[in-house]
Amino acid sequence: MNKELLKNTVAHLMSPGKGILAADETPSNIGKKFAALHIENTPENRQKYREMLFTTLGMEEYISGVILQDETIYQRTKDGVSFPEYLKDKNILSGIKVDLGLEPISEGSQETITKGLDGLGERLEKYKKYSAKFAKWRSVIYIDSETCLPTEKAMQLNAKGLADYAYTCQLHDIVPIVEPEVLMDGNHSIETSYKVTSDILDKLFKALVEKGVFLEGVLLKPNMVIPGLMCANQVDPGIVANKTIQCFRENVPAETSGIVFLSGGQRDDLSIKHLALMNQHNDLPWKLSFSYGRALQRQALTAWKGQDQNLQAAQKAFLEQARLNSLATLGQIY
Repeated sequence: MNKELLKNTVAHLMSPGKGILAADETPSNIGKKFAALHIENTPENRQKYREMLFTTLGMEEYISGVILQDETIYQRTKDGVSFPEYLKDKNILSGIKVDLGLEPISEGSQETITKGLDGLGERLEKYKKYSAKFAKWRSVIYIDSETCLPTEKAMQLNAKGLADYAYTCQLHDIVPIVEPEVLMDGNHSIETSYKVTSDILDKLFKALVEKGVFLEGVLLKPNMVIPGLMCANQVDPGIVANKTIQCFRENVPAETSGIVFLSGGQRDDLSIKHLALMNQHNDLPWKLSFSYGRALQRQALTAWKGQDQNLQAAQKAFLEQARLNSLATLGQIY
């Protein structure tokens, strides 16, 4: 484990005013987004879409890293340059989604565990040859008061899985992004979100420390503390920011180098405002930034619609979202 290399990678990803583009949708997931816009879900169209994003002039001013997917890391621009090499020339690091999706913890269970630990080391070595410097692994925590979710078992298993993944990444000198996502789905209150987020973060960091993970070489990708989407009491952005910061001060060790939030289905403007308000807090022990997929891409995809003539408009939309999120990392609200 090269701790200095891990720290250098983290420092690059957490460069002031910059964040991470999550472009790691699987072919099936991106197909759902394409279908809504009547775009055929083919490898060619997926390649054109990612190229539209990556070749946006000036994105390097706001984006420090891009999370790729197994298909995407091997794709090339129309000029024949591999995506990782193209991004490297723009001083943007390539990352890679290494989990293999979710499966039920037990037969008939609503709760899930993340697949992919078997053979992870071999996959990491393969991706390193394609310039991957960091990785991502997502676990999902469900809230459902009627069925008493989440269970202690689910949180423990997912925390352990994230720790095992993170340690394996660091043994291969790849920075792990650990993502314990508490889903917004449901009608739960912000207080319930706070409790569940606190519980999973507490268990996660205990598991990371027990496994021997180097915390200065880890990035945390969490949800914000937000009421469920169906909750009748949707709260002010300032409350979300304050609750999230309080939760993280109580559960995230100061040695953790950075927190890159997921947007989790929030409206684009709210994900930006929440992040900006959090960055207005003083004396935070860690840097706060973004690792957004939909909140960075949604407007660009809608503008593009799979049509070459819309390329410029789509890139303009993407760059503007990146700029606004960059301002949010500096505590500025547009």
